[in-house]
Amino acid sequence: MISNSATQLSPLKGVRVLTLALNLPGPAAVMRLQTMGAKCTKLEPLAPTGMSTADPMGIYKPEAYEEMHKGMKVLQADLKSERGQATLHNQLSQTDVLITSFRPSALVKLGLAWKELHKSYPALCVVSIVGALGARAEEAGHDLTYQAESGLVNGLDMPASLYADMGGSLLTTEAVLQALLLRQRPGRAHGKGVFHEVALSEASAYLALPRTWGLTLPNGDVGGAHAGYKVYPCKNGRVALAALEPHFGVRLCEAAGLAKEATTQMHKRSTHEGIAKFLATQTRAQLEKLASNKDIPLHTLPR
Repeated sequence: MISNSATQLSPLKGVRVLTLALNLPGPAAVMRLQTMGAKCTKLEPLAPTGMSTADPMGIYKPEAYEEMHKGMKVLQADLKSERGQATLHNQLSQTDVLITSFRPSALVKLGLAWKELHKSYPALCVVSIVGALGARAEEAGHDLTYQAESGLVNGLDMPASLYADMGGSLLTTEAVLQALLLRQRPGRAHGKGVFHEVALSEASAYLALPRTWGLTLPNGDVGGAHAGYKVYPCKNGRVALAALEPHFGVRLCEAAGLAKEATTQMHKRSTHEGIAKFLATQTRAQLEKLASNKDIPLHTLPR
């Protein structure tokens, strides 16, 4: 969440954002932009009969849709019709930043290619969310496929969150800020809109960098190789232990009753076993008290 101070400052007050983006990355980004003070409007396709929205998120998870669109002006139009195009261009004439999430070929068909837009609206900035960069922008894909490509899908387990989508939403927010700053830069391009493409595959790859570097692999210090940084069972649940730095390791080993040399042997099997044996005797309440009293980073979990 954005800090209260950032919200009170409203750094994007006066900035007008129009979004055509559906599902998660675009709406999540606009939710943050709105929190920063931007005036945001969403133009959705016409809702199917009996439904209030055509956005897939509004259909399969209305609560998430409502949270992301709270306080936002939402319009509906068929962009393939003359009336819909008129609504779109009426909005574009009073917009600073346009956010889309269509494939490039679809943007061309809707008259929303960058060259065409820039000619009609020279000050307009455009942020286009795509699956991947270049020719791959036309490929079908989703959060799960981008995470799989980045090595974030383990076995047959589903990822704990939609990391590519949410990472993409943050890159989209960043792209909007970059575009607005570039538009303000003195020089020949001052006041001119800019185009920025955000790829969900790139967002996933960025979030996967610690794994790419080997940090979170099984032999990595934050992948389970370090005895002070892993998840252990405790007496009535689990504990996510993060005593990675030496001073935390010293406190942990002292609490576990291990020999002093264990603090310099956090990768040894005997240290893993000693810490595991100690934690297995402790309840969640006892471990939370230990964390508070000894300043050890941990968080307990149910079984």
